[in-house]
Amino acid sequence: QVQLVESGGGLVQAGGSLRLSCAASGGIFSINGMGWYRQAPGKQREKVAAFTSGGGRNYADSVKGRFTISRDDAKNTVYLQMNSLKPEDTAVYYCTARRNYDGYIYWGQGAQVTVSS
Repeated sequence: QVQLVESGGGLVQAGGSLRLSCAASGGIFSINGMGWYRQAPGKQREKVAAFTSGGGRNYADSVKGRFTISRDDAKNTVYLQMNSLKPEDTAVYYCTARRNYDGYIYWGQGAQVTVSS
């Protein structure tokens, strides 16, 4: 069973930066395509950034140029560097990982990010 544990959320002023981390454990060789989703109050969950199966990266239009997804394979950890944060980036951010043989998606517990104006 894969476990995903996020850290690094918090409160920041508009224009500031935060970095989220997601540590994966348990059955990590069965997963690929790790990424980040977010859900703001009253809104649907949306994909923010993710690694593709080919090792590339894709981003939501709303975060392009401001957010960067990266990973440290030695630590089984994925990061989301968030710069130039805006109040509309306020949401719970979830780390995800896709099971490679059937596409099942694992979810982390979520990390709250709050951006004040």
